[in-house]
Amino acid sequence: MPIFQPVGEKEVSKAIINEFLKQLYEYTESDVIIVGAGPSGLMAGKELAAAGTKVLIVERNNYPGGGFWMGGYFMNKVTVRGPANEIFDELGVPYKEFSPGLYIADAPSACSKLIAATCDTGVKFLSMTSFEDIILRENRRVAGVVINWASISNLPQGLSYADPIAIESKLVVDASGHGAEVVSKLEERGMIKKKGTGAMWIERSEDLLIKYTGEAHPGLIVTGMSVVTLYGLPRMGPTFGAMLISGKRAAKICLKKLKELQ
Repeated sequence: MPIFQPVGEKEVSKAIINEFLKQLYEYTESDVIIVGAGPSGLMAGKELAAAGTKVLIVERNNYPGGGFWMGGYFMNKVTVRGPANEIFDELGVPYKEFSPGLYIADAPSACSKLIAATCDTGVKFLSMTSFEDIILRENRRVAGVVINWASISNLPQGLSYADPIAIESKLVVDASGHGAEVVSKLEERGMIKKKGTGAMWIERSEDLLIKYTGEAHPGLIVTGMSVVTLYGLPRMGPTFGAMLISGKRAAKICLKKLKELQ
């Protein structure tokens, strides 16, 4: 006797196509679009959606999490400096204190807990989706992003120029990491200037990252390593506390800006 219900291939295909396209249609307009699903982008999305904000995260990989999966040197342990361990407590991540003020956890546990918490708040994702450009409105305000299938770049040159699509939002968050991809599109147009990443200095870098997280251009909030690249801050290497707290700070700033736009 069969174990599973009698469902054919066409029903499986219909379910995937119907639900994906319905979601894509609904999220052609969001309150906030976050470019990058690393720890800062995930944290920002989780906090925003928990406050009732409509959030879409665009990620070019086929999985969210970024470098949070692996830690340093491909050794899958992640560290945070206090007080960022309090976020581990919020997420239910098991960890231990390695030395005074330094905490360590299994990367897959920390990353998967953060992804699950983000999904549980209602954040939606477009994976395998590359950010290509920005939408600008009056006073050169950022008002959305231009996206395409990430795999397009692997096609022969004649085919790789397939037109993208655009999706709108009230705010965009650059959580794209070292590349600061959204900021870079403003730089191409002479509207902002990146300073590049500074040398490693963990104790200095994390405090500065939190300090400089914020609105870099009307409609554009920067968080995580995008902040470091934009302002020329020291890098912090394989410790993730500032990434998580920066995401929280970015969400607070977004919520304030959204109220101002009402």
